[in-house]
Formats: sequence, C-alpha cells, structure tokens
Amino acid sequence: MAKLKEEKLVANNKKAYHDYFIEESHEVGLVLHGTEVKSLRMGKCSIKEAFIRLENGELFVYGMHISPYEKGNIFNKDPLRVKKLLMHKYEIRKLAGKVAQNGYTLVPLRVYFKDGRAKLEIGLAKGKKLYDKRESIAKRDQEREAQKEFKASRQFKND
Repeated sequence: MAKLKEEKLVANNKKAYHDYFIEESHEVGLVLHGTEVKSLRMGKCSIKEAFIRLENGELFVYGMHISPYEKGNIFNKDPLRVKKLLMHKYEIRKLAGKVAQNGYTLVPLRVYFKDGRAKLEIGLAKGKKLYDKRESIAKRDQEREAQKEFKASRQFKND
C-alpha cells in the first residue's frame, strides 16, 4: 500500500510569481528550532520579503519571518534570523552554476509541511521587466473576462 504524501500549506509567495519568471523549482528542508516549528504549524510565517543566498556551498534564507510562539517565552528565537536550507550538495552545485549566469536568482515560493516536516519550495528565477509585468496583468485580466463571459453564457443557456 502506497503512503499518501500529505501537504499542508503554511505560506505562499505570490509576489515572486509577479516579479520573476520561475524557470524551475526545488524542494528543500528547513533547519528550525522547536518553537519555530510550533509557530509554523499555527501558520504564522511570511516569505514576501525573503531571499536566498548561496554561501560556502550552503543555502541560507534571509528575511523569512516566523512569528514568536506565544507560549515559547525564553525558547523563542529571533523572528528574522537567517535559516539554513537542506539540499544535496550536487543539487546545490547545479544551482550555483545556474545562479552564476547573468540575471538568475533564487527566491522562496512557498512553505509547507510534508509528512510532518517543514519544507520550502525555492525557485530559480529571472527578473521581469516592467513591460513583462504589465503584459502578465493584461493576460490575467483577459482570462478572467473570458471566464466571466463563459459562465454568463452557460447560465443564459440553462435558463
């Protein structure tokens, strides 16, 4: 019998999809302390302003805000502390080669729990220009209008 992979979404970074073209994504583990995990389980996390750096062959996430756990008192850590990411060395080397190319960066996309472990999905991204962002917004608006018209025409036929 196959084991079901249960995922519980904690935080999503919609801003990353607006500001970047996401070329590929990877799942990485997070090194956290006990009260940070409890706070994550309660959904108190923000990755809007977060970014990822590669230092000495290791990945670190900066600016990821995990609110202090209410009942954690002295065990609480700094909400904005730098957190280490867990990934295989060969995957990190591959990413380092791609990030070294001009215009590429690593951004956090979402935080979730998978089989009881905190995971972070990171994306290899290339920055969008202002006209690309406008184009994306226009395309999304067109799709929304088309959906609205489709629903209206279906409702009209049913009446």
